[in-house]
Amino acid sequence: MPRLLIVGYGNRLRSDDGVGFRAAELLRERCVNCAVEILAVPQLTPELVEPVSRARHVVFIDAAAEGPPGEIRRRTLAAPSSGAVFTHQMTPEALLAGAAALYGASPSAVLYSISGESFAYGEHLTPAVERALTELVATIQHAAVGAD
Repeated sequence: MPRLLIVGYGNRLRSDDGVGFRAAELLRERCVNCAVEILAVPQLTPELVEPVSRARHVVFIDAAAEGPPGEIRRRTLAAPSSGAVFTHQMTPEALLAGAAALYGASPSAVLYSISGESFAYGEHLTPAVERALTELVATIQHAAVGAD
């Protein structure tokens, strides 16, 4: 069982929307000896319930459409106490609820989001988001090394 699962998600072809995906890729390169499972995915899907259920702690990383560009926010997550687990749009909370319902698992979880500036077609991050990405990756990498 990995003690830490990191899930970075977003569309790499929509500029700043790809920051979560890029964060996971960078962390995978830098945390080769960490006891961490790192997934870079374009979107959250029900197939992620199983890896979420195996972790003790899950870190989700995504872009946010609101807030000043480059702002990093951290939010503690919990599975919803009621409601549909599987919907047409998966959320981190829905994945946690699925892990609880299907596997009896209840990992702790946080969501880091970086406010984007541009969600237009393109593969490059804006400068503010690029700076925030560097800062967030360093923060999470430091925590992941401590999780060993």
